[in-house]
Amino acid sequence: MADGRVRVSGAYAKGRRTGTFLFWSANGTRVALVPYDDDARTGTVTLWYAAANGREEPPRRVEAAYASDVLHGLKRSWYANGNPRTELRYENGQLAEARAWSESGAPMPGTEARAVAERDRATDAEFLAGLERFVAENRPPCATNGR
Repeated sequence: MADGRVRVSGAYAKGRRTGTFLFWSANGTRVALVPYDDDARTGTVTLWYAAANGREEPPRRVEAAYASDVLHGLKRSWYANGNPRTELRYENGQLAEARAWSESGAPMPGTEARAVAERDRATDAEFLAGLERFVAENRPPCATNGR
């Protein structure tokens, strides 16, 4: 940022994202951890809610397993109050199993849980795309930048 604070930290190998990228909000709150292998999300992506200030630990929002840039494995989410929101299982990008709860902790029926999963998938994809646009627009200079 203009004031010297870091918004994203990550590494490139031969012009492609590799390893763990950490993202912070404009106020300094950690908002995401995204692991990459050869420019593809691979591993557990973690998202946090934005904290009111940059000094407190932000509440966890999502943990999602990715393989070769698609959801594969367990995806869990929480409400800002810390209560469980969803527990989903994906197989090669397809929703295989869904459980969801209301903010007060009441279980939701299966069809409602699947609807929540689909809404969350779209919201999370949009958020991750925004992070990736930010990285693309602020790439570090390097000799192999995309070549």
